[in-house]
Amino acid sequence: MKKTWWKESVVYQIYPRSFRDSDGDGIGDLRGIIQKLDYLKELGINVVWLCPVHKSPNDDNGYDISNYRDIMDEFGTLADWEELLAEMHQRGIKLIMDLVVNHTSDEHPWFMESRKSKDNPYRDYYIWRPGKDGRKPNNWASHFGGSAWQYDEATGEYYLHLFTKKQPDLNWENPKVRTEVYELMHWWLKKGVDGFRMDVINMISKVSGLPDAPVHTGDRYQFDNRYYINGPRLLEFFNEMKQNVLSKYDILTVGETPSVTPQIAMDFTNEETGALSMVFQFQHMALDADPNADSSRRSLRPWHLRDLKRVMTHWQKSLQDRGWNSIYLTNHDQPRAVSRFGNDQEYRVESAKMLATFTLMLQGTPYIYQGEEIGMTNISFDTIKDYRDVETLNIYRELVDEKGLDSKDVLAIIHAKSRDNARTPMQWDASQNAGFTTGSPWIKVNSNYKDINIESALEDPNSIFHYYQILIQLRRQNPVIVYGAYDIILENHDEIYAFMRTLDHDCLLVILNFTKNMPVFELPFRISADPKLMIANYEINPADGIHRFALRPYEARVYYWLGQEE
Repeated sequence: MKKTWWKESVVYQIYPRSFRDSDGDGIGDLRGIIQKLDYLKELGINVVWLCPVHKSPNDDNGYDISNYRDIMDEFGTLADWEELLAEMHQRGIKLIMDLVVNHTSDEHPWFMESRKSKDNPYRDYYIWRPGKDGRKPNNWASHFGGSAWQYDEATGEYYLHLFTKKQPDLNWENPKVRTEVYELMHWWLKKGVDGFRMDVINMISKVSGLPDAPVHTGDRYQFDNRYYINGPRLLEFFNEMKQNVLSKYDILTVGETPSVTPQIAMDFTNEETGALSMVFQFQHMALDADPNADSSRRSLRPWHLRDLKRVMTHWQKSLQDRGWNSIYLTNHDQPRAVSRFGNDQEYRVESAKMLATFTLMLQGTPYIYQGEEIGMTNISFDTIKDYRDVETLNIYRELVDEKGLDSKDVLAIIHAKSRDNARTPMQWDASQNAGFTTGSPWIKVNSNYKDINIESALEDPNSIFHYYQILIQLRRQNPVIVYGAYDIILENHDEIYAFMRTLDHDCLLVILNFTKNMPVFELPFRISADPKLMIANYEINPADGIHRFALRPYEARVYYWLGQEE
């Protein structure tokens, strides 16, 4: 296995709108991030993934880009961004940018030209079709609700948008589009960025002919990823991107790839033939959803630890020595990890530390989402009016207004799954608005900020923050945590997730209790070596030994020894 800087890195994701507001307008900005770089340095991370900061009308909070080479007014200027990059690099922190090239904003100059006439030179930059039998060109559903097609009166045709109607899909079949994308990638890389997180990048190749999807629900429009995910020319486009751009730089690239399988991910991330460093897979993000639902954010059900172990083990073993995993439990599109996989009430601190142990001890590059390092929790707004996310608002309208579901039931799903859970402002201290802004925040601050904030976490030596610090240091000091092989033990246990990591003669045993119960851990083999406790989220009785002991609620332990199990 090749050693690379990005395998050994820990990435911190920043959602700029909610990180830190420097000018009092209620919206986070680039100068706010600059003010907090020493905090990130103290945490110990060495890569920042910055969500989109490009010019955008903000229909989908920056994922609708109108100018790829300039900065959103609310966030600052290109000079601010250049200062941010320089200050990061001065602190030994690399920067990866969001690359959003499946679609643009409908206010991008390319699209504004494209919609003027059918023979406009930019017409073929997007996917236009005439209606069919008095209807839309096909029955595809948008991920944000309704049809994936929008009628445009100027030319009497429809354009494809897999997300909002203000996010028209680019036509990657057009080589001019691909050249434009490669040129803007070069532009940012020459400015010094250290890589890209590529938004829904496995949607850029659509099935030829754009046929109707089979009708499997009573809805007018149908979700069917087979027609626009992992499409027929995707690997060809990736290889061309690698040849024209990626192979020329030493960078981190991570693809957001919904509905990807380990086999497909190996094609994307193979060290010899693949184009990307790693991908984000979503199988563990759907464990608490109805498998027959159109999306994981439209339903809610209990999840089971065995399923989490099955998914994560499949990815760990499949990509071992073949590709590379990215490890995460939350991001800007997902609920807060401690609320979803832990216990955000009486065991918030213990379960947040346990989940941190899980994330940092698997093989793969770990991603920490802003606020995760202090155990920030989901938000439960009393009314739908307090939510800001376009998808959340569309889901409520679709399920309540159109389908007639009970608003309380729908709000329960939204409370658990809304993307706004991760987008409430960063909780810096116990002052008004959690120290995020001196103005009125663009979205309400979580009411628990007086108890959960960075200032108090920094002062408490036993805080979640300081636990993350130790985990990051351990990962940096112990190659077995980065490169060691993964092997699960107690595979069928319903409460304990335990696994081994081994590299040459270095052995790690990771033991995690995912419940508030007190199950007994029993090591299924004997070891003759003398194990050392590497880290734990409780005080440990040395008399416990390693072979059999009771775990406390959400307890985590990691043991290290030299040698092999007998």
